[in-house]
Amino acid sequence: MATKKQNRSRAANGRFAQGKSGNPAGRPKGSRNKTTLAAQALLEGQAEKLTQKAIDRALDGDSVALRLCMERIVPIQRERTIQFDLPKLDGLRDLTEAFRNILAAVAEGIVAPVEAEKLASIIQVYRDTIHSEELEQRVEKLEQQEDEVLKAFRKWQ
Repeated sequence: MATKKQNRSRAANGRFAQGKSGNPAGRPKGSRNKTTLAAQALLEGQAEKLTQKAIDRALDGDSVALRLCMERIVPIQRERTIQFDLPKLDGLRDLTEAFRNILAAVAEGIVAPVEAEKLASIIQVYRDTIHSEELEQRVEKLEQQEDEVLKAFRKWQ
């Protein structure tokens, strides 16, 4: 019974393992597809004329051209800046007030729930940072106390 020789350069899922393909370095950064380069070469020098043509068609009522022009003038806004009051965060006690302000902003319609969730996660990262600092200080203090106890114990011996 013949068995297939396993290709050791491929992973179990059939893909090449990293660094084991015919091109270990991968596609060079910044390299572009030949079709893209050809299209750019054809359009070179024509951008102004094509842009004007799209604008003319949009002004004549072509809805596709109008949408194309509007998407370039006013791109789709993925996120927006939010303006509302948050207390100065000096410690853990200020976090409760910050969360209250976020909830109030959601209730008033100033901030969308998704935006509030992002703000809350930022505040939680701040809280975690404070906790880490406090734990580090407590550990350092305990280590100092341990050193002092060991020194005192050695004196008694």
